[in-house]
Order: sequence, then structure tokens, then C-alpha cells
Amino acid sequence: MRYVATIGFFDGVHRGHQCLVSQVCELARKLQCASMIVTFDRHPRQVLHADYVPQLLSTYEEKKALLTTTGIDRLEMLPFTEELSRLTALEFMQQVLTVKFHVQTLVMGYDHRFGCGGGTFTEYVEWGKLVGIDVVLAHELEEEKVSSSVIRRLLGEGKIRQANHFLGYEYNLHGKVVTGHQVGRNIGFPTANIMAPKDKLLPACGVYAVRAMVNDSSYNGMLCIGHRPTLNNGDELSVEVNLFGFNGDLYGREISVSFVDRLRDEQSFPSVEALQRQLEQDAFHAQDILSKVV
Repeated sequence: MRYVATIGFFDGVHRGHQCLVSQVCELARKLQCASMIVTFDRHPRQVLHADYVPQLLSTYEEKKALLTTTGIDRLEMLPFTEELSRLTALEFMQQVLTVKFHVQTLVMGYDHRFGCGGGTFTEYVEWGKLVGIDVVLAHELEEEKVSSSVIRRLLGEGKIRQANHFLGYEYNLHGKVVTGHQVGRNIGFPTANIMAPKDKLLPACGVYAVRAMVNDSSYNGMLCIGHRPTLNNGDELSVEVNLFGFNGDLYGREISVSFVDRLRDEQSFPSVEALQRQLEQDAFHAQDILSKVV
């Protein structure tokens, strides 16, 4: 079997990635080949710099799940090792793409780089000729430049709607519910405290309208990322979600939350009563937003 392939880290599997993969699939059909994505199990900088802690748009499992929904015929998640990091682009094309994966055509973005030392697009074309790979240029989305770094910046600014637009789906967070301070239940807003993966990027501190999945059940809700200044929580960052209409115990269960819109910044209130009044307004605002989203 011969393959039309593309290679990259694909963090977030955003609309730019989706456009690239669709071109791979289309070209594979045209050339009567199978389609392939070659990616890595961890961020290369985690191997190259031991103290690097990535802030990813998608964890390993999330990225794998997203890529398997693209219609690709074959997905290869390569372990990124020190040995692999030392391969030049030519060596990688020869040893991995040609010998191991039987790649016939490689689709690349103009500014994409891989292999120790990188190279220009023209050089990749020439190296491809040496090992029997036709390197072709992908076209980008015409209306806008989409990149993982732009999406990270938007999330860091709390601009959820814009980030979701570039992603092509609602940014999400998956984690286990752990014991929190249990203050919310005393003021009518019980929350589930989510333990987020340490390498998953959290949006800016603030309150968000969200949708959540618990097992196979879906709930609307509001989520707060922050340091709980009204309750003097110190430097501890918490992620707490209040699910509208949910009654039950979530401790120890897995929960998946999708961010729909940002309601407000995190702020300090003069009293718990003032916080409670604000939460009532937040809940009304979140329900209004979520009622209008398909």
C-alpha cells in the first residue's frame, strides 16, 4: 500500500489542520492511494528541553480522538525520542516515511519544518526526490490565518468565541472531579472541582458558560477558573463547574466540559452574600447564552 501523507504535531486539530488533512484525503483518492497522518506522542520540546511543561490545546488522547474523526485511513502516533530528534529531514524521510510507512506523496504547509536542522520547502522537495517522495504544497484557508499559537493567545485572553471559531469546535476540558472546599453548596451553587491535566492549557481566569458531559448525560452550566479571591483562596488555582439541574455526587467521576462563551472576569466581592447575588446573575446570563446555541 502506498500513501499520501502529512506530518506535524497537530495540537488542537484546528481548522487549519482540518483543511490540510482534507487535502491529503482528496489527493489520496485522486492518486488511488491511502491517506496517512504522521504525528507524535508528545511535544518535541519535552524531549529537547527536560524542564519544558507544554500548555497544549489537546492532550494525547484528545488529539488521537480528533484525528481519527478526520476521515484519514491511517494514523501513526510516533514516540518522540532523543534518537528520533537527531534525524535530519532527509534521514527521517528515508528511514521513516519511505522504508517504514511507504509514503509516496508528502503534503506540507509552506512554513512547516521537521527534522533536525529543518529546511526550506524547496529543500524538502529536493530531499523528497532523493528518496522517491513527491513533496507538494498545501493551500491554506483563504479567509484567515489559523495556528495553534493564535488559538493559545485567544484562550489566554479569555476570547472563547474567537478561539472556538478557529478550532472549528468548542474548546474542551476533561478531568476527574476531586474534593473541593464545598462552599458553593452552602450558597445554592454546588460545584464540581475538576482536576485538569497539568499540560492542558486553561483559558484565562473568569466565569464561563459551558456544556458538560457526565457519562452519557449532557448538562448546561457555568464554570469558574480562578483563585477564589472572595474566599481568600491564596495562590491555589481552581476549576469549578456548576451544572444546572444536576442532583447527585460527582466525586471521583470523569467530566468533560465544553466552553461556549465568557461571562465575566474573576473578581473579589465584599461578602459571600454579594458573591451569591452575582452567581445568580451569572447563572441567568449563562442559561440565556446556552439556550441560543445549537
